[in-house]
Amino acid sequence: DAGSSVDSNPYGVLASGRGVYTTDAGGNDLLFTDHWGRTRTVAVFRAEMVDAPAFLGLPPGTKIPMQAVPTSVVRGPHGQLYVGQLTGFPFPAGRAAIWKVRPGHEPKVFATGFTNIVDMAVGRDGCLYVVEVAKNGLLSGDPTGRLVKVRPDGSQKTLLEDPLFAPGGVAVGSDGAIYVTNVSVAPGGGEVLRIRP
Repeated sequence: DAGSSVDSNPYGVLASGRGVYTTDAGGNDLLFTDHWGRTRTVAVFRAEMVDAPAFLGLPPGTKIPMQAVPTSVVRGPHGQLYVGQLTGFPFPAGRAAIWKVRPGHEPKVFATGFTNIVDMAVGRDGCLYVVEVAKNGLLSGDPTGRLVKVRPDGSQKTLLEDPLFAPGGVAVGSDGAIYVTNVSVAPGGGEVLRIRP
């Protein structure tokens, strides 16, 4: 995007039969690297204009660019790719999305209303299980996270908030239970929670 610096922060990884997909949270894109080490851009996630927070002291109604910051990538039950978005500064609550990506096409928004997505997993039921590191936004001062179930039609249901404290990752076990890493920002305090949906 115009005005953006060159940056790279590989964050989410998805192994594929032919190589590896990687979300680049700094470059705001989804990359694919094949078994021979060749990398290509699969999708680019553009910055969008959002209201400037009051503490910046800008005139009311001023818009500033918010980077997309893609953090996670999973493959859905029908082979489609889904990418979760953290969002960049000012990290507004409810402005993160899940994108559906079809290689060779522009990414399309699949579900909205999220805040600071850090990881996703796909369950045996075909639903996405989404973890937000801070349900009220990274600048809110509230480290409460959220686990959300997203059905194949895009509808959502919050499964858990408290006791999620800055959760970092999610996986669905073969037993159908959901495993969430919790307290990801406290050295020595981390834990894994087992959740029955």
